Amino acid sequence: MIVYLFWFFLIALLLSCALTTQQQTQRNQQRDQQQSKPQNNGQRQAQQRPQNGDQTIQVGDVQRTYYLHVPSSYDGTKPVPLVLVFHGGGGNGKGMEGFTGFSALADGKSFIVAYPDGIDHRWRSQPETTPEDQKVNDVGFVSTLIDHLSQTFNIDPKRVYAAGMSNGGVFAYRLACEISGKIAAIASVAGAMSANEASRCNPDQPVAIIAFHGTDDPIIHYQGGTVRSLSNSEDVLSVPDTIARWRRIDGCSATVQAEAVPHVNSADQTHVEREGPSNCEKGAPVELYTIAGGGHTWPGAFQYLPEGLIGKMNKDVSATELIWDFFMHHAKP
Repeated sequence: MIVYLFWFFLIALLLSCALTTQQQTQRNQQRDQQQSKPQNNGQRQAQQRPQNGDQTIQVGDVQRTYYLHVPSSYDGTKPVPLVLVFHGGGGNGKGMEGFTGFSALADGKSFIVAYPDGIDHRWRSQPETTPEDQKVNDVGFVSTLIDHLSQTFNIDPKRVYAAGMSNGGVFAYRLACEISGKIAAIASVAGAMSANEASRCNPDQPVAIIAFHGTDDPIIHYQGGTVRSLSNSEDVLSVPDTIARWRRIDGCSATVQAEAVPHVNSADQTHVEREGPSNCEKGAPVELYTIAGGGHTWPGAFQYLPEGLIGKMNKDVSATELIWDFFMHHAKP
């Protein structure tokens, strides 16, 4: 068990450091480009607001932090989508920016993306039971952050989304349960639904779901069970049970269409199967991408640790691009 916890912590630590130098270079280039362009009144007004970089917000007695990326095309004249991206256990928001590539995508697709930081580098992905965790109030933080960014920028309230990996992916399911009125869709990569949260999940509004999970994930097993880290442990549902539960919540039919995704990379030893979208009476579909032979990875990103530690990464699909495409087609009514 000690060896397992050591590797879990090491995996999270290395992931949080990914692409830091490259991120700084990209931010400097974007800043120089912005400064060299002539500005209209709307752009000057927008630049007086918080822009790219580390940000803080007060939530009760706790100061919370997040990393913000606003595309250079934003001028405040029309509402834009907001995407919140949650890191895994041991990680941080800035590390997720380079790892997922959402900021680069936001520049091309014109949406704002925020990367919140969990206290102690983790998210309380199940209902809090200790005074310390209750004080953290991660769900309250996210709800307040959405309100804050909506007041600061021209955010479309029908197009607010959440995506996360690992512990962040488990947390995304909790957000769908508890603040469904503010979130149109969530994406979970290498995460499953907390069994504790599942027992009480009763969202006020439907939430569209897209999920990615490897069958050989050594951290959060495809078949569920207890997930342990240095700081806590929790039981999660299996991936099939997680998806089945959300299909019931969103009023989806029991009949599911499954199709193999074309295998385009001959060096890739994993394969992808897509399930859904099924017919959902509430207008919020539930999709699952199962990566046969895949590990605790973000499809289409990079192999951040050896396969012997985290398993294989699929290169046939880009989770980031598929997530955005799914979000783009699913706004609140």
